[in-house]
Amino acid sequence: MTDHRFSRRYFFYGTLLAGAVPKGGFGSTSSLKSLGYKSPNEKLNIASIGAGGRATADLNGLAPNENLVNIVALADPDDRSAAAMFKRFESAPKYKDFRRMLDKERSVDAVLVAIPDHMHATAAMWAMERGKHVYVEKPLTRTIAEARMLTDAAEKFQVATQMGNQGYSNEGARVAAEIIWSGEIGNVTEVHAWTNRPIWPQGLTEIPAPTPVPSTLDWDLWLGIAKERQYTAGAPGTNGRGFYNPFNWRGFFDFGCGALGDMACHILGAPNMALRLGAPTSVECLKKEGESSFMFPKKSTTRFEFPARGSMPPVKLYWYDAATDAAYQPQGVPEGEPIIGGPGSFGARGQAFSGTGPTDAPAPAAAAGRGGRGGRGGGGGAGAQNNGAVFIGDKGILTTDTYGANVRLLPLERMKDYELPSQLLTRSPGHYRDWIRACKGGTPSCSNFSIAGPLTEWILLGVIAVRVEGKLEWDSAHMRFTNSAEANRFVRPEVRKGWSLT
Repeated sequence: MTDHRFSRRYFFYGTLLAGAVPKGGFGSTSSLKSLGYKSPNEKLNIASIGAGGRATADLNGLAPNENLVNIVALADPDDRSAAAMFKRFESAPKYKDFRRMLDKERSVDAVLVAIPDHMHATAAMWAMERGKHVYVEKPLTRTIAEARMLTDAAEKFQVATQMGNQGYSNEGARVAAEIIWSGEIGNVTEVHAWTNRPIWPQGLTEIPAPTPVPSTLDWDLWLGIAKERQYTAGAPGTNGRGFYNPFNWRGFFDFGCGALGDMACHILGAPNMALRLGAPTSVECLKKEGESSFMFPKKSTTRFEFPARGSMPPVKLYWYDAATDAAYQPQGVPEGEPIIGGPGSFGARGQAFSGTGPTDAPAPAAAAGRGGRGGRGGGGGAGAQNNGAVFIGDKGILTTDTYGANVRLLPLERMKDYELPSQLLTRSPGHYRDWIRACKGGTPSCSNFSIAGPLTEWILLGVIAVRVEGKLEWDSAHMRFTNSAEANRFVRPEVRKGWSLT
């Protein structure tokens, strides 16, 4: 007897997946043959641009793979911020200027870039031009033109790349995509996503008086390509962590990308993959509170409009930041039922998931099978409601959490006896191991730049919309707004004299 359910799903997949998988794939056969294959048993020599802040987490994530990698050099303009990693990798040479490190350390195979957003593109380009594989923290770049440049450079120099949005390596995001592609919730026409960020100051209106630069900091190197300004240690209202650095830089137009830059590459990864979003045709900041001339606002709501993609209809995606709870309440969900996660959600099977992000540790065998029932996995208590995404389809609703995991159909009743569709996408061996494998000539990483570049581009449209009033019409092919000269000013970075992007 014919399984009509399978036949309908197969037909839906067939029309949907035409051109669905990006160049480089979600785990396809390697296209990096020209790299020169390294034996899986041969260690990869990694240099880190950045040793404090987020680089600490990335180095701690890479270091357990000690049978696969060596951390051979570190560069950071702030000795105080970098102190812990400088001590941990005591034998590795230390630099303040990453350019000197890349020119001098000839044994380096790959480079970690984990510094403020405004320097991502410059550091990554210096590495790729020298034939080094690169892992770049999210967002990939601060401006759209830089994201396009890195995408092109990765292909030109044939290096292995990865952006630090762990959700793309998470099995949950792939489960969400497969459920949507099965037709379970029908045509998705809206997505609502939100975050509790910023958790740093935004919307400040005054810059404190200059203060002496700490002896441990090379302020000129920290500024990099950004326009020159005097250092200031901060003032009340800047949470005691310095006015610009080592943490609050993310809220400044010149250095970071606000809440979108911090969390959208995570939270919007599953929608990007599942809905094959590509480039939107317009973006508009619908609401903002606590505006500033030099910082992102305290709170904002932004709408992206995407055209039809193959058999998928147009979709509107709404982004809300500074959320204290679920920012959107779907119709038909009983009061008190969790929107994000909760009982019955599918966890990040194939990887352990702690509730704060995926790890490289494999999940218990009992949680790794296919065709499971609702009720396995889980997580997502009350505190998890302030980061996540809701997919609104014409036949149902699906939600994912911060990193694309804890996938759940709404209302909870729909999870009863629900069976997952057939697996279509390969699974990651773990976020960092994914990149290490690619560097050794294996399968391209889950968020290689052919995927991460276009994702970053459209997210950065929202960063511009926060600064420019009105609905902005976007022409992706020509990388320009068709109705705003002011918005076009922010598509490309300003580069300070003495610095170069290449």
